[in-house]
Amino acid sequence: MSLWNYLLPPSNASAQGRAIDDLLVYIHLLMLVLFVGWLAYFLYTVFRFRQSSNPKADHVGARGHVSTYAEIGVAVVEVVLLLGFAVPLWAKAVDEFPIKKGDPKTDPIEIQIMGQQFAWNAHYAGLDGKWGKQDIKDASANNPFGLVPSDADAKDDVTCLREPFLIPVNRDIICRISSMDVIHSFKLPRMRVTQDAIPGLTIPVHFTPVEKGDYMVICAQLCGNLHSTMKGEYKVVSQEEFETWYSAKSKAGGAGASFE
Repeated sequence: MSLWNYLLPPSNASAQGRAIDDLLVYIHLLMLVLFVGWLAYFLYTVFRFRQSSNPKADHVGARGHVSTYAEIGVAVVEVVLLLGFAVPLWAKAVDEFPIKKGDPKTDPIEIQIMGQQFAWNAHYAGLDGKWGKQDIKDASANNPFGLVPSDADAKDDVTCLREPFLIPVNRDIICRISSMDVIHSFKLPRMRVTQDAIPGLTIPVHFTPVEKGDYMVICAQLCGNLHSTMKGEYKVVSQEEFETWYSAKSKAGGAGASFE
């Protein structure tokens, strides 16, 4: 693998990732212009005001306004990036949040994601489409979502504890992210998703995977002495593969298996 591969981000695999990549390119281009510009200015001043040409110090300083105009120009570009790209991108993500329309074949897939030192867990509603009742008093290492064992709706819920979870390709995915201990950060590099997982809060993010494959979940927030080992896996598969897996997991006992 060449050095260039280490400098580039992993290839985008989500429908929303292109806009994020474009914004990052624009920001890095600005940083490149600033780096080259200020370096050139530094070398110019070192040569222009060298001691041999200026044996006597000039206490008045610069008399021109080039630096002022340069600073104003940089500020204008930063405002354009913020108001012209970053804010509209954020607003679009908020305004176009997937909404259920009553069609189980096209509705977004909702997944609860729970960060736990040092693993990622996923929870889906069962085949009945109903989320099992959850109570923080029932939460434990084997039941991080606090599903109530006696609740009938929880019996067929699907949980993936420290194991890969599946999502269908070309389908809207909503992840509702939280943590059961400390602050983590749910990061899917290929999907261009990064969201802090905060205890006591549930924060939703959405994306649409467009490439099938095996992908990695990492933690982007220092969360303890084994932070570097906090990794998870998820697979983007066809709709048919997802339905087969989902049905089998739910019928096999679903979340009920984790209570034992």
